[in-house]
Amino acid sequence: MYWLVENEEQLNVLINSGYKEAFIEVIPYNDTIHPVQNHISLVYIRPIEASKGFMVCVTHSECLNALNTRINDLLNKFEVLYCRDKKEILHYFPIKTLYDITPPPHTYIRPTTQTHDLYYREHKDNPELNLIIPIVKHYELCETIFRDLKANINIEKTKYNEFFNNRVSMVFNAIERSGIRIHNDTFSEYFHPINGKYTYTQFNLKTTTTRPSNKFKNVNYAALNKENGCRKSFIPRNSKLVEIDISAYHPSLAARLIDYSFTTSDIHAHFATLYNVDYKKAKELTFKQLYGGVFKNYKHLEFFRKIEKYVGENWNKFQSDGFIECPVSGYVYKKENLDNMNPQKLFNYVLQNLETSTNVLVLWDIFRILRGYKTKLVLYTYDSFLFDWDEGEIELLEKIRDIFKKYKLNIKEIEGYDYNFGETA
Repeated sequence: MYWLVENEEQLNVLINSGYKEAFIEVIPYNDTIHPVQNHISLVYIRPIEASKGFMVCVTHSECLNALNTRINDLLNKFEVLYCRDKKEILHYFPIKTLYDITPPPHTYIRPTTQTHDLYYREHKDNPELNLIIPIVKHYELCETIFRDLKANINIEKTKYNEFFNNRVSMVFNAIERSGIRIHNDTFSEYFHPINGKYTYTQFNLKTTTTRPSNKFKNVNYAALNKENGCRKSFIPRNSKLVEIDISAYHPSLAARLIDYSFTTSDIHAHFATLYNVDYKKAKELTFKQLYGGVFKNYKHLEFFRKIEKYVGENWNKFQSDGFIECPVSGYVYKKENLDNMNPQKLFNYVLQNLETSTNVLVLWDIFRILRGYKTKLVLYTYDSFLFDWDEGEIELLEKIRDIFKKYKLNIKEIEGYDYNFGETA
């Protein structure tokens, strides 16, 4: 059978081939358009037991027929569809059989061909650019990707592989699909020209620490400026924006690692009393010690005494065993994969992994209760969750608060008619 599938007869041969496992890659209309707003041009299917891959034409200038109505029939025949980026492909095919074979610490960067580079250099603004790049060049690219990654298919599936596929990829795909409504002129003023009422975020889950970044078209949604007024760009589609922030998140998570219990819900006030300083200074002192090491004059405090002990024991285990496994996610930091490590840096990695994995559990529960409601979760930034809230769904906010209580997290809320929450620039 020829590698290009462009008619019903060829597609039926592939559907009835009996293959159970395959690798999949999607070629959209344009690689620079967000998947939510994109469309499918071609679908590369590489059955694991086949000697070559097949390119199924959905829409392309070189194909006479479009097979978009039958592509799901083909995909549903496979028991497992291995992929390079499950979060991305879920935008095009929300199917349960997808399995990402490049979870962290893999940081695989999708390659290109010289032809792709040429077209994108000259015509990157063409929203249907991939429809005019020769199919054979797309096929060449996909064959390269498969050759690069095929060894990952047989790597032993770990606890973290399952957590990444069944939870991480799913919740961040859901956030991306929500989108954030914008005031078009204001957004264009602060960021870039845009058409339409919504902008979409894009998470990079494959980072060294496993803490996701969130950037699309040079807008860093994980670090939007709080001072210059750019947050006025983001407005509700419903009634209001409601932001729920987790208070003293890293001290709370660190306390779990060392089996320490705070006597109050206001952790920074607790430390302010212990340090004998004001609230703002207490926050600064606590974070400096968590990230940079305990100060000599606070080593007598039980919390920091236990932190020092944990950091040392964690480092000794890392040195002797060559790895450590993180709680909740099961992610393993291997000595061979990390350069210039030290006890404090390793502790910070573990803490950030615990933050992300705890947030994934929170996000999973949030999306479960949001089904059927108008309210949407539209942005997540480490210790902050932004909701586009419908005021007719008052009971929903209480359900969301209960989720944070379930994970023993203290929260504070702010609401407003834009993401600047009435603050002046």
